[in-house]
Amino acid sequence: MLTTRFVDGAPNWIDVAGPDIDGAAAFYGALFGWRFRSAGPDAGGYGFFQLDGRTVAGGMPAGPGQGPPAWTVYFRSEDARATAEAAEPAHGSVLVPPTDVMGQGHMAVLGDRAGAPFGIWQPGRTSGVDVAGEPGSLCWVELYTPDIAAAAAFYHQVLGLETSGVPFPGGTYTCVNPGGAGDDAMFGGMVPLADAPDEAGGGPHWLPYFEVADTDAVVEQAQRLGGAVRMPATTVAGVGRTARLADPYGARFAVIRSESPQG
Repeated sequence: MLTTRFVDGAPNWIDVAGPDIDGAAAFYGALFGWRFRSAGPDAGGYGFFQLDGRTVAGGMPAGPGQGPPAWTVYFRSEDARATAEAAEPAHGSVLVPPTDVMGQGHMAVLGDRAGAPFGIWQPGRTSGVDVAGEPGSLCWVELYTPDIAAAAAFYHQVLGLETSGVPFPGGTYTCVNPGGAGDDAMFGGMVPLADAPDEAGGGPHWLPYFEVADTDAVVEQAQRLGGAVRMPATTVAGVGRTARLADPYGARFAVIRSESPQG
């Protein structure tokens, strides 16, 4: 379960980058009820999406040459520099070196051995998001990758993550949890790109899932707001009703009404 009781290796932050932060704020505000609050004049346009006064994500403008619009999932680390240094020996890369973020913490952006980008957040004054697992907030993450075994080895070496297989309609699903935390701490999964043609076009990546009260209503609203439906609302037995979407600028995310909501 993804919670705000953060341990090393668990997701503790998430943000979206795109060409129009005001447009993104309008889209996610209408979709999830979020409000955008600037982090201040020295933050380069960065700010916080909040739900009832609690921070659920970050957002920032990204210009040409800064990569396509995308969500980035960050994982907790006690030492961002040591984690970044572990990436290259594991055949990964350092995309953004560890940086102090105005005393709030240290961040870095790494690439795994298949090229999927992900973030590292070493807490300072900010430990992470204020809410998870409730409607309108992050509840699950999935890695879409060409090689599950290679990905599992990389994230174990760099973040100490553990994987396990669970029965799933049509086969086995690879779940992920922080090292030594056990099944109750599962926060995500790994999916072969070959099994998800709608995800393959963007290359390997981490996909965030947001809990919602009504998946079908959110899908319809996303379309009205200029977003795209990449996988229609689908019920997965024992899991919930889910859909994969993109915002008007192309940043990909998913929504789910969990069969047993976490919040």
